[in-house]
Amino acid sequence: MKKKLNYLMLLITIIFMVGCTDVEDASGAEEPTKPQEETTVNTDEEQAEESEPEEEKVNSKDEESTTAVAEESETDDEQFQGYDLIEVDGGDLSGHRESKVVVDIGFGDREYWAFTNEYGQLVRIIADEIILQDDNSEPVLSSGRYYSDEAKVPGVESDVLDEGHVIADSLGGVSNAYNITPQDSTLNRNGDVAYMERAIRDAGGATNFEAIITYPDTETQIPSSYQYTYTLMGNEIVDTYDNVNPDEVNESLGLTDSEPSKEPSNSTGSNSEGDVSSVDTNGNGKVTISEAKAAGFSMPITSDHWLYQYMDDRDGDGMVGE
Repeated sequence: MKKKLNYLMLLITIIFMVGCTDVEDASGAEEPTKPQEETTVNTDEEQAEESEPEEEKVNSKDEESTTAVAEESETDDEQFQGYDLIEVDGGDLSGHRESKVVVDIGFGDREYWAFTNEYGQLVRIIADEIILQDDNSEPVLSSGRYYSDEAKVPGVESDVLDEGHVIADSLGGVSNAYNITPQDSTLNRNGDVAYMERAIRDAGGATNFEAIITYPDTETQIPSSYQYTYTLMGNEIVDTYDNVNPDEVNESLGLTDSEPSKEPSNSTGSNSEGDVSSVDTNGNGKVTISEAKAAGFSMPITSDHWLYQYMDDRDGDGMVGE
């Protein structure tokens, strides 16, 4: 009996020793995995920290973009305050204008803003940039226009008034009533307005454009005068024109019967000094192409001509009216 008891105790001791060894082995096998888990956690944290600056950069760019859009929107809101923004097709032939509205009269993606007053008169057009017509990429007719006809604003039915664009087709303007005014035909086709349009085309466009249109009363749609302000190649230009036939004005002032012996009509260059007061009809110290032509001078006027110093050579090539 005692011998059996000894065998039983020995068996229990062996089992106990084997069990302890397994536990220690298992514990030893698991131990190396702890640093690996810690390393993984640390790596994830470092990656998160590294990604934060990138996210901050993206968020910063988004915020800047949002701010720029907001500022632009605020600028438009300030300009358009008191006016209703409406859309009118560029080729709309109706001569009617709504009162106190603003309309984009730029062809395509251009932004040329036209404003009317409380009487439905077109009084102002502004554009940050005048972008020239591109007949290679835009649907331009053989006539050089975007549309075959212009809006029938009251007054254009006159034989001496054109359906005059405030911003011409060649400068990217459309043909609805918010860009058309009854304009003296001579002034529009051969006068200072035509010269202004050519100067802008020759310069490849203009910036900071503004046209102010004035009327003699609150009922007519026929302007009495125009004032254009724009920047060409860094120079600010201000042009003011009365909506009249410049040839008739000069004739009424007796300036169309100049004596050929004093200045041959076909002469474009002369060093002999002349009397500018006989050419400068409005007495502003400057001579326009219309005034020079009315006084009997032929174009162009070159830099060696005595009249050149009183004229505006906008492209700086030594010739005016070429």
